[in-house]
Amino acid sequence: MKVDAIRDKVAIVGMGHTKFGENWDRSADDMIIDAVYEACADAGIEPKDVEAAWLGSVVSGYAGFTLAIPLKLENKPITRVENFCATGMDALRNACFAVACGMYDLVLVAGVEKLKDSGLSGVPELFFHPVYGQGFSAPGRWALVANRYFQHYGIKPEDGKMALSKIAVKNHHNGTFSPKAHFQREVTLEQVLKSPIIAWPLGLFDCCPTTDGGAAAIICRADMAKSFKDDYVLVKGFGLAMGPCLGKEDIDYDYYHLPETIAAGKQAYEAAGIKNPRKEISMAQVHDCFTIAELTEYEALGFCEPGRAVEEVEAGTFTLEGELPVNTDGGLKAFGHPISATGLRMCSELYMQLRGKAGPRQVKNPTMGLAMAQGGHPGMLLPIVTILGCRD
Repeated sequence: MKVDAIRDKVAIVGMGHTKFGENWDRSADDMIIDAVYEACADAGIEPKDVEAAWLGSVVSGYAGFTLAIPLKLENKPITRVENFCATGMDALRNACFAVACGMYDLVLVAGVEKLKDSGLSGVPELFFHPVYGQGFSAPGRWALVANRYFQHYGIKPEDGKMALSKIAVKNHHNGTFSPKAHFQREVTLEQVLKSPIIAWPLGLFDCCPTTDGGAAAIICRADMAKSFKDDYVLVKGFGLAMGPCLGKEDIDYDYYHLPETIAAGKQAYEAAGIKNPRKEISMAQVHDCFTIAELTEYEALGFCEPGRAVEEVEAGTFTLEGELPVNTDGGLKAFGHPISATGLRMCSELYMQLRGKAGPRQVKNPTMGLAMAQGGHPGMLLPIVTILGCRD
């Protein structure tokens, strides 16, 4: 990998996203239009001005027509990307490569998902597994991580559950400062601890909701970004890793660390020139599909030493006022997870923070931010890490 192939060659000059939630009255087309027009207005352009577009969608769109039809984009090259929960961020990654190599100067990236009208409810069974049996769900997979993590590091279950609950409380609190979040209310530790168990130790408030939403970005060559705005944001690096998906079949797989996430983080840090992420990253948006995912991602991304995440949570390290704020807008816990919109929504939060426009959740003097969207499940993960930074 050429470590500086992407660094500072691409700029984000516009971003937008819909309100995330149970958008019963908004179709996927409606959400694409809302998100894209907001991003275009932010950049001072119209959709017709882009030379090409990338669309991320897992279940709510097929081919480039999903973007071309609602936006009336005539004869533009449009590429649909699908990479599970990393889809939206991977659409951005591929679009950045196209700009960095000189193929295009100005492009659109969009991600959209309409999940609430699927006709399904509850926790779906993913598939039959010869070891785990029928009905093994996403909460069940991450519950294995929580229990194994507590056991391996000698953490009392009640202490571990308390740390997870504090993550939920933190993210709900941050979500109260985000007008477009699905949930915009505080929760107490008592509420989280006493919530119905979904898969021990994960309760209702440890799990993110199913949500509709759309998000979009306008990107261009870095050397032309000043023609759009003074406070543009630069792309510093990406990391994407996936293993052979044998973790759950491998007797040596430990379930208390995330090897693919570690690898993706190292790739992104190398690309961005980051040596000490704990000190050089100003804030991070991580994939808190479940609170235990956020806890283990602290360690996988180098924010703290292995086995120390519970102590860091207790110390308040990752709160808005802490040394390294994580999920400053409330994360998936507050926004929900419309799969292909999530990664772009994370980048939108970094974009706002780096420009000093995040309002009451603004981090003090940020210079560089990390976003990580992660698909799959423990033993079969697909994480993508994006590093964005201030201009100059």
